[in-house]
Amino acid sequence: MSSTQRPRAFRIPSGEPPSPETATAEPPPLSDVRIVEEPFEIVEATDGTLVPVAPKRRSPWGTLLLAAIGGLVSIAVGLSVERLIADLFAAAPWLGWVALALVVLGAVALAAIVARELSGLWRERKIEHLREAALAAVATRDHSGAQGVVRDLQAFYADRPALADGRRSLDTLGDAILDVDDRLGLAEHALLGPLDRQARAAIGTAARQVSAVTALSPRAIVDVAFVVFAAVRLLRRISTIYGGRPGLIGFLRLARAAFAHLTVTGGMAVGESMLQQVLGLGVAARISAKLGEGVLNGLMTARFGLAAMAVCRPLPFIREPQPKLADVAGELLRAAAPEEPASR
Repeated sequence: MSSTQRPRAFRIPSGEPPSPETATAEPPPLSDVRIVEEPFEIVEATDGTLVPVAPKRRSPWGTLLLAAIGGLVSIAVGLSVERLIADLFAAAPWLGWVALALVVLGAVALAAIVARELSGLWRERKIEHLREAALAAVATRDHSGAQGVVRDLQAFYADRPALADGRRSLDTLGDAILDVDDRLGLAEHALLGPLDRQARAAIGTAARQVSAVTALSPRAIVDVAFVVFAAVRLLRRISTIYGGRPGLIGFLRLARAAFAHLTVTGGMAVGESMLQQVLGLGVAARISAKLGEGVLNGLMTARFGLAAMAVCRPLPFIREPQPKLADVAGELLRAAAPEEPASR
């Protein structure tokens, strides 16, 4: 066999009679057969190196356009302010000084806003990097990469006193020989378990509030406004729980990621069929139209909350069970379901 042939994975016979296809196949040389216990190890090359993935290319023209427009607007605003201050100094010196003080105050406030936006973006990028590094470590069975993810996760939550016990329990592991899934699963349970419970509680509360307001509000515009308000507040709440501090730009990035997650997972497929699947009964015949609308909006809010939880969480769900719709909206569904008459 030539040295350029790619490695292949073969199933070891278990004592059963071979099929006609496998019986006629030529067995590979023993030097090219690799027996692994985990299927993820098949993606590794025979020499232990990983095939690099080409980075995605993005067009720079949109960025250049925004940079050019932003520069022109900044120059125009700066010249207008400079001309205004000069005119005020010519009219009355004290007005010029007042305008100059206001400009300085506005510059300080703008610097604080920019710093907050950059800090929020940095924390979101850190969360995304942790999640991607954990997925890569699980896929390639990279033990050193898993240790790095655990250390970075501990450092990320170093300012959380409530997670001090979890950090100490992870410190006791040290360089213990553990499987990648086990190591990341312990970190997930110790640091993200309490945060997951807070996120599920926030999603359930938001779903119940949306359901109640929708069922009681007399106007459709009130329903739409409150659903949007609840979704915005829920996304910010979940991001804050997991360590994100999104500003305006960071919030827009999170909202886009959450809606993209809903699109991929089919979470926007709502309607009477979804209610019948969850409740197990005919909506139109069993509950009123207004209550059904409230349940529907509550379920939509809960689904959006689950998507926000997936994009704001620093680690994927490894050992901890991934929450389902019934886990966060179970009380809502039980309240909407009619009680069965008592048997005589």
